[in-house]
Amino acid sequence: MMLSPEGPPPSRWTLRAIRATFSWLHDYTLSGVWRVLERSGLALRSGRVQRFSPDPEYEVKLAYLLTCLQEAATYPDEVVLLFMDETGYYRWPKPAKDWALVAPYPMPVAPCAENNRQWRIIGVLNALTGQVDYLDNYIIGRRQVINMYNHIDESYAAARHICVVQDNWPVHRHDDVTAALDNLKRIEPVWLPTYAPWLNPIEKLWRWLKQDVLKMHRFAADWDELRRRMSAFLDQFAHGSQELLYYVGLLGEGRLAQALKVA
Repeated sequence: MMLSPEGPPPSRWTLRAIRATFSWLHDYTLSGVWRVLERSGLALRSGRVQRFSPDPEYEVKLAYLLTCLQEAATYPDEVVLLFMDETGYYRWPKPAKDWALVAPYPMPVAPCAENNRQWRIIGVLNALTGQVDYLDNYIIGRRQVINMYNHIDESYAAARHICVVQDNWPVHRHDDVTAALDNLKRIEPVWLPTYAPWLNPIEKLWRWLKQDVLKMHRFAADWDELRRRMSAFLDQFAHGSQELLYYVGLLGEGRLAQALKVA
């Protein structure tokens, strides 16, 4: 479709579309159009995906999460708040851009003789310190969730109250998990609104992990080395990390970070 002032407005404006739409810009080069936009305070910006949780109790659950964060910040020696989540990864690397010699496109893909096996991780992120604890296994089910709760209970033996923020995965509410929690009186599960991953900062840790370790890795034929590298990445946060807290939004100007500053 030819660009012209009479045509329908584009769904996404380009320099060419802007030049074709406004007659007084017809004689400008594309770089000239860009400079005009810059002087007018206009810049190329990325759109954002709308974030929406269908949970009718979204605001109530969010308010309670913020209250728990404030309590942890007010009584750091007595109250611990942990964000819990699970993730998984495969033997074969995730595709991504990387520097390489110029070659005909598309580049050939060498077949991998090994099966694309999977491994899973359950982890918790301390909202105040950035400390990360994790367990890994072929399967993360109710037994591993219970093991994580026991690990939390031992790791934070001095805490009076431990809030474990988590999503609504059915395994988290399994009868066996609930029964185990009955014997861990200091631990309270704090439920996130449904389909609201932006309220669970550990999701960003998984993103960082996959970006740094899994994308374009060269260890498809060395499963033990791949697992070692995954563990090494997480182990660097075993004693906490301010950098990690900034990365996941628990330090800075975000809503969760602001709740920690209120105390």
